[in-house]
Amino acid sequence: MKRIALLVLVAGLGSCGRVTDLKPARGQSLPVKPAMARATPTAKDLLTPPTYARPDRVDELIKRSEPRRADPFDLPPPTGGEAPAQPAGAQPQPVPDDTKVANPGA
Repeated sequence: MKRIALLVLVAGLGSCGRVTDLKPARGQSLPVKPAMARATPTAKDLLTPPTYARPDRVDELIKRSEPRRADPFDLPPPTGGEAPAQPAGAQPQPVPDDTKVANPGA
């Protein structure tokens, strides 16, 4: 039990490090100023995602009830919704399992 408590204590101490500003590693520098930029970007600027990476969500709520506009493509079926009749004498036949396919896999 003491070992578990000691491990929890060590893990807790190890996870509470000091928070500082990001800096380049020793001997390294920040990237050079881009050609059309006015200033060299800082580490914070480089880590901030641009607006197109996280666009704002647009939820256009309906403020008032409005009737729908007529849809010219919302037409009833030409036969009144009935299923088409089968041709005379056409009875469904079971398909045998040994049916050959002209071009398998295509």
